[in-house]
Parts: sequence; C-alpha cells; structure tokens
Amino acid sequence: SKTVSKCYVQVTGMTCASCVANIERNLRREDGIHSILVALMAGKAEVRYNPAVIQPAAIAELIRELGFGATVMENCGEGDGILELVVRGMTCASCVHKIESTLMKTNGVLYCSVALATNKAHIKYDPEAIGPRDVIQVIQDLGFTTSLVKKDRSASHLDHKQEIRQWKRSFVVSLVFCIPVMGLMIYMMVMDSQLSDAHAHHNMSTEEMEALHSSMVLEYQLLPGLSVMNFLSFLFCVPVQVFGGWHFYIQASRALRHSTANMDVLVVLATSIAFLYSSIILLVAMAERAKVNPVTFFDTPPMLFVFISLGRWLEHVAKGKTSEALARLISLQATEATIVTLGPDNVLLSEEQVDVELVQRGDIVKVVPGGKFPVDGRVIEGHSMVDESLITGEAMPVTKKPGNTVIAGSINQNGSLLISATHVGADTTLSQIVKLVEEAQTSKAPIQQFADKLSGYFVPFIVAVSVVTLFAWIIIGFVDFEIVEKYFLGYNKSISAAEVIIRFAFQASITVLCIACPCSLGLA
Repeated sequence: SKTVSKCYVQVTGMTCASCVANIERNLRREDGIHSILVALMAGKAEVRYNPAVIQPAAIAELIRELGFGATVMENCGEGDGILELVVRGMTCASCVHKIESTLMKTNGVLYCSVALATNKAHIKYDPEAIGPRDVIQVIQDLGFTTSLVKKDRSASHLDHKQEIRQWKRSFVVSLVFCIPVMGLMIYMMVMDSQLSDAHAHHNMSTEEMEALHSSMVLEYQLLPGLSVMNFLSFLFCVPVQVFGGWHFYIQASRALRHSTANMDVLVVLATSIAFLYSSIILLVAMAERAKVNPVTFFDTPPMLFVFISLGRWLEHVAKGKTSEALARLISLQATEATIVTLGPDNVLLSEEQVDVELVQRGDIVKVVPGGKFPVDGRVIEGHSMVDESLITGEAMPVTKKPGNTVIAGSINQNGSLLISATHVGADTTLSQIVKLVEEAQTSKAPIQQFADKLSGYFVPFIVAVSVVTLFAWIIIGFVDFEIVEKYFLGYNKSISAAEVIIRFAFQASITVLCIACPCSLGLA
C-alpha cells in the first residue's frame, strides 16, 4: 500500500483564482503527488504526497518553477481541525472517561479532553479522516446529547463604542475646564507684558510696581497668600484631575502593577505632581500670609489632558471604523448549509440542514438560487451565475459550471448548484480575510512597538532627570545663593533663604516633568 504524507507549503505571489488553478493543475500531473489544495487568502498549499517518490522540498521547488515564492511550513499542526462541543447528560467521571476513550479510539481524532464541570469537550481531529459531524455522531451514539459551542458572530469584541464614548467624555470635560484656565493665563501674560513695558518706560520704583501689580483684578488676594487667579485655577483644575484623568489613573496603576512605565504613567506623574505641588505651595503661602502670590502650575493638567484625551479619542474612532468594516464582513457568512447525499449517477438520496460549522471537507452541499455559498468549494453539477462582488468587487455575475471554484459568502443567482466543499470553517476565504483584518488590528506597527519600547525607558529617564534637577538646584542654591535669587521671581526677605532654594528647585524639576510629558514622541 502506498503511504501518504501531508505537508503544507507557504506560497507567495498568488494574486487571483487563476494562479491557484495554475498551481493545482500543474502539480497534480507530477509523480508522487496525490492531491493538492491551495488557499488563496491564507497563501498556503496543502499537499498529500508519497514520500517514497517525492519530498516536500522538491514540491516547493516545483511551485517555485511556476513563478511563485514557496517555502515548506514546518508546523504541520495547522491542518488539524479543532472542535468545541457542549455535551449534556454527563453525570460522573466515568461518563467523561467513556467519551474520551471512545473518541481516542476513533480513527482521525488526535486529542480529546472533556470537562465534567463545564460540560465542554475540546477535540482535535484530522480533517482528512474525520469531521465534526462524525465526532458528534460518536458521542450521541454513546447516549449523550451534544451541540456546537455557539460562536459569537456579532464580532462584539471589535466594538470600540464604549472607549470612544469614554475618551470623548474625558476630552469634553477637560476642554470645558481648560478654556477658562487658558484664558486666565493669556490675560496674565498680556498684563505682565504691559507692566514690564510701563516699568521700562517710566523707571518706576518697586513700591509703585507692587501697587500696579496688586491693582490687577486677578492678583487681588481673597485671603492672604491666595489670589483670585490661583483660586480660580485651582477650582477649574480639580474636576479635570478627577474626571478627565480618571482613565489615565486606572491605566497607570495597571502599568505600575506590572512594573512597566508607559505614557499613562508619565501623564499621571506630571499632572499629579504639578497639581499637588501647586496646592501645597498655595497652602504654604496662605500659612505665611505671603504678600507676593506664588507661581503655580494649575494650567498644566487641564491642557495636558485635553491634548492626550483628544488623541486617544481620535485613535479609537479610527479603530472603530475598521472594526465596523470587519463586523460587516463577518455578517456576510452564511449560517446554515444544506448537505445532500448522492447515490449513483448523482441522484439526490437525502438532504439535511446543518450548521455551517458542521460542514466537512468533501461534503456535497446544495445551494439554491438566491442562497449564499456556505463554504468554499468546487461545482459538481449545475449551471448558474454567481455574484462574487464581496471578494472581487466585480458587479457582473460570474458563470459557474462543473469544475469551477466558488467562494463562501458569494450569492448564487439563477440556477441550483451542487458543490463539493474544499475549504470549510476557518479555512474559507472569508474567514481568512476576517482573520487578517483582526490580526492587522491587534498587531502593532513596528514604529509603534519602537515608540512603546522607548517610552518604557523614557519615563524613568525623565523622572530621573527631574530628580537630578531638583538636587542640582538645591546644591547650587546652598553654594551660591545669588544665582537663585536672580531667577526666583517675587523673592522677598520675609522667607528664609533655605525655603527659597527648595521652592525654586521644586519649580525647576516640575517644569522638567511637565514639559517632557506631552512630548511629541508620547503624543505621536
């Protein structure tokens, strides 16, 4: 008897169904090759050959001679079918053993495990030798009822609606509170520049400067040390920090729990520190009843959150668009198939409706006019026109006669066809497309992986730099106080030199954090 082995060849450079036909036609003529099945979307050929006559490497070489790229795939496990079943009526461990042992004895079943608690059976089988219906039949013959685990066809895991909603809300909240803060800031800048102009022209004394300064509405102190400007900024900042930053905090805590640092950690660090520092400085100023209002960073968190939540929102909207397309693709799949048994001379003996997942390779499927093709296959009998626009985009129907291939999901128009299933389940063209789109969505672009890797180093690096800045200024301050005095605005003799140095050092280091946070790398 001839032994038959099976190998898989990855084929590149196939563009259409004629390439597939070309490869299949030419290889069938070769000695030692029993059968060949090529899947266009998966770019994969399944070859059954006689190892005494020909080897996989030679098969790949034959395909290469036809002008395609071909490599033998090592992991041949890809051809195994996997079946998840719900089994009802099991009462004890012996039922489980009975099912498992019977299935393992069945020709074509490679692996089987049954869980009593969940009533589920997980089975791996060789689609050449056996199919899902045969397996179900075996279990039913033992006296149990079984059914397929229903797959979620709605593609709900691809739904980005909730994220879109949450980031949009995040963005709107941040924006509403950010605008007044920015307005206040711009107003302050304008007034400041007018003041410095006045100072330049009129050589005012410092006392007059102070008087002009305090005459500004925003610098008016509600309580000693608490100006209107700082009070309003604080009020606007709190809701942003809580509502706008909510998701960032959740994500950052998750990242830190896995001891990684991502963008969220940096955002949370910068905004929290800016917010806390500003609040503490205000409290200190109030406690000291300071004449000069401290420099606060309340404008940082709202602006950061606005930019970053806008970015996230747009990103999810874009993802949602692709997912919609994918959900539509998935909805094109037929749900049921009519399987027929043929007698001699292609006489119909019987037909039954089954779930599309139960169609096995080699089954004869009947497709009525107006019906969808449930699986990829070859026409055996009948003539018809088929609308294949879902794959080819071609609006004109294509004529199908015995020997032609048909694609799952395309629509049969005027004649009834009998087809023999060649690719079923996850191997159909449509399933392959869905799988490709899903993979494209889940996998990251190389540049994005690089950016993520960088921000892994970037975050600790920035934190380190700001800490270095803090200590550097403290040291400089205690060595040469005059440098600090020159740069520290609103220094009045009522505060001790040490405190001035500490405050200035903190300001410098927080500035480093806040500026590095919305860096172009992170936003991009």
